[in-house]
Amino acid sequence: MGQLPKIAFAASDTQTAQSALEVLSARYGNADLGQAEVIVALGGDGFMLQTLHATQHLDTPVYGMNRGTVGFLMNEYHADDLPFRLAAAEEEVINPLSMIAKTVDDTVHEALAINEVSLLRAGPQAAKLRIYVDDKLRMKELVCDGALVSTPAGSTAYNYSAHGPILPIGSDVLALTAMAAFRPRRWRGALLPKTAKVRFEVVNPAKRPVMADADSRSVNNVASVEIHSDPSIAHRILFDPGHGLEERLIQEQFV
Repeated sequence: MGQLPKIAFAASDTQTAQSALEVLSARYGNADLGQAEVIVALGGDGFMLQTLHATQHLDTPVYGMNRGTVGFLMNEYHADDLPFRLAAAEEEVINPLSMIAKTVDDTVHEALAINEVSLLRAGPQAAKLRIYVDDKLRMKELVCDGALVSTPAGSTAYNYSAHGPILPIGSDVLALTAMAAFRPRRWRGALLPKTAKVRFEVVNPAKRPVMADADSRSVNNVASVEIHSDPSIAHRILFDPGHGLEERLIQEQFV
């Protein structure tokens, strides 16, 4: 590789990530975000999501190095040869989900989610949800602990823990997954085209309160939640060759 690329480093608050930030900044410099050709995020998957959300207006690719725990969206951490790794990296482009949540007092909250939008019961009783897909009623009543809509990139996260399917990155599919469904008994969910618009309506929210969450940004006492993929926003994520999201999704199914 010739000229050193302009790299902006971002790190989580953990000591491990901050130590890596100090080492890498001293070795490669630390450009301003607005001037950088690539952003290197140091932390775990949660910090990677924060970085993607915070920099989505820049159209700058993000390369993560794992200084956290799971690191599904991250590459291995090595301080050496970073410019060569960045030059060889493969890019994955993912679109986030748009969430529009209306609360019982008619307040509207909007948020984006790279992994999933989830609805969770917020009281002692199970939630009762009515499900529409593209404005057509598909399920009159789902009694459950919650439900979520996941992107392929997020399908190995909360969705997989709730026994939802792992989705190939290029599948143009969303997963609608139920959590602890009581009626219909053991209903797991559905696969939907990426263009689908899903709307959940909460039945009797005063008695059975529900919260909505988009990548850890929560809204309490929701009455309805609309979810759809937003193609106008493209997150560019870099991976080392042979270790991209497609390969990681396949590996996850054979653990």
